[in-house]
Amino acid sequence: MGKYFGTDGFRGEANVTLTADHAYRVGRFLGWYYGELRRRSGNQEPPRIVIGKDTRRSSYMFEYTLVSGLVASGADAYLLHVTTTPSVAYIARTDEFDCGIMISASHNPFYDNGIKLINGQGEKMEESVISLVEDYIDGKLEVFGQKWEEVPFATREKIGCTVDYVSGRNRYIGYLISLGMYSFRGMKVGLDCANGSAWNIAKAVFDALGAKTYVINAEPNGTNINNNAGSTHIEVLQKFVVENGLDVGFAYDGDADRCLCVDELGNVVTGDHILYIYGRYMKDRDKLVTNTVVTTVMSNFGLYKAFDELGIDYAKTDVGDKYVYEYMMQNGCRIGGEQSGHIIFSKYASTGDGILTSLKMMEVMMARKKKMSELTADLKIYPQVLKNVRVKDKAVAQADPDVQAAVQQVADALGESGRILVRESGTEPLIRVMVEAETEELCHKYVDQVVQVICDKGHKAE
Repeated sequence: MGKYFGTDGFRGEANVTLTADHAYRVGRFLGWYYGELRRRSGNQEPPRIVIGKDTRRSSYMFEYTLVSGLVASGADAYLLHVTTTPSVAYIARTDEFDCGIMISASHNPFYDNGIKLINGQGEKMEESVISLVEDYIDGKLEVFGQKWEEVPFATREKIGCTVDYVSGRNRYIGYLISLGMYSFRGMKVGLDCANGSAWNIAKAVFDALGAKTYVINAEPNGTNINNNAGSTHIEVLQKFVVENGLDVGFAYDGDADRCLCVDELGNVVTGDHILYIYGRYMKDRDKLVTNTVVTTVMSNFGLYKAFDELGIDYAKTDVGDKYVYEYMMQNGCRIGGEQSGHIIFSKYASTGDGILTSLKMMEVMMARKKKMSELTADLKIYPQVLKNVRVKDKAVAQADPDVQAAVQQVADALGESGRILVRESGTEPLIRVMVEAETEELCHKYVDQVVQVICDKGHKAE
């Protein structure tokens, strides 16, 4: 993991840990780097870079500073304006851009923001390029066989320009509509747009496919993104679905790359449920290429039990949709995702796409002529308890023989009826202890056993 860019971009509090100057320098580097790649291949045309943003107040600041850096380095910047992360990935790939940039901090509060980099194939940017961006920010860039104290500015006719590219966003909306295999006429669908990127896209798609669409949290004001709204506050949509007698509800996060569902009874349908529903649907139609669904280590034990019963294989990656996608590409898998609702349908998209996910759930409901609650009825989700322990040193705590012995003791006690997972946080000095078992009481009992050993051995930070 890089110094600035984590598994999902450069994220931090706007103008505190992620500043306008950072954005300008990211733009300066990318504009120059892709221009230099073009020049070295004999192409004198300016690089083309597409940019989208979410509804945060600070997104405008980062958009303008990124654009300033890009055009100063000779790139042309194409602006999608407020749009979703998956739309930037789609347009970067289909319209042959050198790369794409999404300005968003996803499900974080409004005062945070982030810069996500997407390559020309619509995938998360290669680590090698991200490392160069970070080196440039730190003033120690070495690339193309030499050291660069600064990269040159473009001059005269080589200075870049900006292009209003809202047509790209509209084409993405058309693409989503084209994926609708069934009319949604007669279906009452709730959408929680989190006051974020989906606010002016999701309803248009569902309306076009014939649904009677009920929308909440689609009035962004710059500071209300994710505020008691969207997939991180699913209880709002649960109440809305039940009170309005809706058939189903879908909740997105700030940049709409994830989706959680609510069935007609008001129950939450997580990413694990979605993987089960669509994995089974693909299996039944002989469409599950490699017969494998890709999950992360945080997927529920009950999902794996259900897959075993259905004869579906599964892979487990580290937490992060980036790792899910990498595994899918390396092994030819068609579906994968996370509990949190990042679901990747590799036939249709190169990243998690919340609106696409909701369309795919509608497809199964319409094809099977079943309610959402009926589609999840055979999946038993095991109770799960997760506790975070702030420690002095993650690696030392994790490697402690007594801690490992405590973990093994719990694993032996659970046997085939549950599991324990102890892992280090990727971003904080935390050890995460998670247990899944047949009852919540057992989960708490076994989590507390391991946490107590961590504390007794003096690993807990004061």
